[in-house]
Amino acid sequence: MQQISAEGKRFQIENLKVEIYPTRKEAGLAAAQAAAEEFKRQGEKEREAIGVIFATGASQLETLRALVKIPDLPWGRICGFHMDEYVGIARDHRASFRLYLRNELTGQVKMRRFCDVDGNAPDPERACQEYADALQAAHPQLCLLGIGENGHLAFNDPGVADFDDPRDMRIVALDKECKQQQVAEGWFDSIDEVPTQAMTLTIPALLRVPKLIASVPGLRKAKIVKRALYDPISTACPATILRKHPDATVYLDEESASELHQ
Repeated sequence: MQQISAEGKRFQIENLKVEIYPTRKEAGLAAAQAAAEEFKRQGEKEREAIGVIFATGASQLETLRALVKIPDLPWGRICGFHMDEYVGIARDHRASFRLYLRNELTGQVKMRRFCDVDGNAPDPERACQEYADALQAAHPQLCLLGIGENGHLAFNDPGVADFDDPRDMRIVALDKECKQQQVAEGWFDSIDEVPTQAMTLTIPALLRVPKLIASVPGLRKAKIVKRALYDPISTACPATILRKHPDATVYLDEESASELHQ
């Protein structure tokens, strides 16, 4: 296993590129710069709109806060989407991903369009299908994502993840470890407050995007980072499938990479 120096390192596991930086701020900045470069590359193409999927959660804060400060990006051509939302959560609840993205992204830059996942939709199944249709029409070229403490991508926890899911968006039940992470990050005061279900993009929908940039900082992610890089590829750790994507890069800090020393 490769040793990771304090100065940072780049290496590759199967198709998955890995970059490690001393701090979460530096890792977030590197991920933001990579996203900005892709924005500009897509902006040079003859297309009116550029589809981009954004993730939420504590792991994404440094990346998003750096990204919105980078000048001269074609935000006016970006059609934004997000990965998931809790079923039944109020738009202004502190854990709502719609509120998160309004605070950290859409309230900071003026985009061409941003499509919310409506967690309050009266018919969640229909809302999932309509969101999937909008996503397919946008042909997203870039996805910013994270990895959950249980290895989930979006809200595809090990018990519900399906690498061959025929749907692009679905309603899933959240497992205990996923709920505990939401409490630990401060989004809820107790596990009983965490909704039992969420609307989420599926793994095939994410893997269809040509370029993936994963920000995964913090000591709490160290064990799952090691598993994502070295476990057999399976839904027992959904993030292992990133090793099969043709253009995915994961950005770590010294803490999240700490298990890789062993």
